[in-house]
Amino acid sequence: MKLLLFVIASLSLVGCSVFGQSNVETAPYTLLKADPEQNIEVRIYDEMILVSAEMSGEGRNSAFRKLFRYISGENEGANEISMTAPVFMGQAEQAESNNKGTEIAMTAPVFMETKAGTPKMSFVMPAEFTLQTTPRPTNPDVTVSELKNYKVAAITFSGTLSRRNVAKHTEVLTNWISTNGYAAIGQPVEAGYNGPMTLPMLRRNEVLIEIK
Repeated sequence: MKLLLFVIASLSLVGCSVFGQSNVETAPYTLLKADPEQNIEVRIYDEMILVSAEMSGEGRNSAFRKLFRYISGENEGANEISMTAPVFMGQAEQAESNNKGTEIAMTAPVFMETKAGTPKMSFVMPAEFTLQTTPRPTNPDVTVSELKNYKVAAITFSGTLSRRNVAKHTEVLTNWISTNGYAAIGQPVEAGYNGPMTLPMLRRNEVLIEIK
């Protein structure tokens, strides 16, 4: 199953401090297997609602602004829902919500995939939202989709989401998958849980690969 997802290296999942503390809701999953020595888990995400925007023009900044505006009210909602944490972008556009729709809490992580067609950044909606109850975006560049039974092998690591760091851990994960009887059926997906203010050694980053 193709998943056009993306994750933050220079973006902020906030409610984060320099020490990695965060009050942002985390997308739930079922743990199927764990390898603590290599920080690898086999997980299944039963269901996720994603709001996505293509990475074009200004890339990450452009997609992030569109998604931030969506969760801040640029949608066809009616009731205001408080966010679980503030979101810092370090840009003036952060305050440009039209406040006409539903304000939606942000959920960690933010996903990124760079190898499947046009890259997209995706926010995961809070668990209480379904495909039917998720407010429709008013910006045609933002889309809503549902992902079910997403089985992945995931490796967790600290530091930054630099190409070198991601490539290093992707290689470890790929080798683990093949030596443990699984088959990769998707491209590596990066995931970040912390904003740039968090000290690199305390950040939580992941690479996920869909498996069977």
